[in-house]
Amino acid sequence: MLVAAAVCPAPPLLVPEVAAGAAAELGDARTACSDALAVLAASRPDLLVVVGSADTPDAAGHHPQGAVGGFRGFGVAADVRLGPGDGGSRPLPTALAVGAWLLERARWGAAPLEGLAVAADLAPAACLEAGRSLAARAERVALLVMGDGSACRTLKAPGYLDERAAAFDAAAGHALAAADTAALAALDAGLARELQAAGRAPWQVLAGAAEGAGLDGRLLYEDAPYGVGYFVAAWS
Repeated sequence: MLVAAAVCPAPPLLVPEVAAGAAAELGDARTACSDALAVLAASRPDLLVVVGSADTPDAAGHHPQGAVGGFRGFGVAADVRLGPGDGGSRPLPTALAVGAWLLERARWGAAPLEGLAVAADLAPAACLEAGRSLAARAERVALLVMGDGSACRTLKAPGYLDERAAAFDAAAGHALAAADTAALAALDAGLARELQAAGRAPWQVLAGAAEGAGLDGRLLYEDAPYGVGYFVAAWS
């Protein structure tokens, strides 16, 4: 059963070594992520699963504890590990690597870890079913859900300006703040794809996992630096 969840943005820029001179711009987001991870630790889970989008089809699926990822593609020779152990040779996708970095930063030791990377275009019904399966994995399951909102909030955004982006992000932010699983499940996958909202599929996995759990939500951070919607939320 799902007992807690933290929702965090997944840009590599969250890692100060990647952001370099711009590291201070996401300082508030990092602080909010730390607060959300504290909620996970306080929930005393038997299992923590980090959920995020897969970079490629080959990266989709489960990643065991001890799996390694990094940010060498972003010019930083720094590796991260999803908890202790030998997770094999398949590297973590970027979203899970950022999640692993957050957990290392928080010195996570509260529960066993694993990762789940979902295809960015995974259908909502399949996302919900994946979440239900995760929630059934242990008596007390927690999720760290990595994903961004639209990438079309400004003219300089990665996806340029799209007038629909602000409304999409507002709906997502409201759903995350209220732990509204029905609203998350209703996010339009086609619109999310057009707005380059990489968080849609992971958020809908969360919606499936949280069905019937009766969790309350808090939105700890919401902003759109670089024209991309970033959210941090805690459910417990």
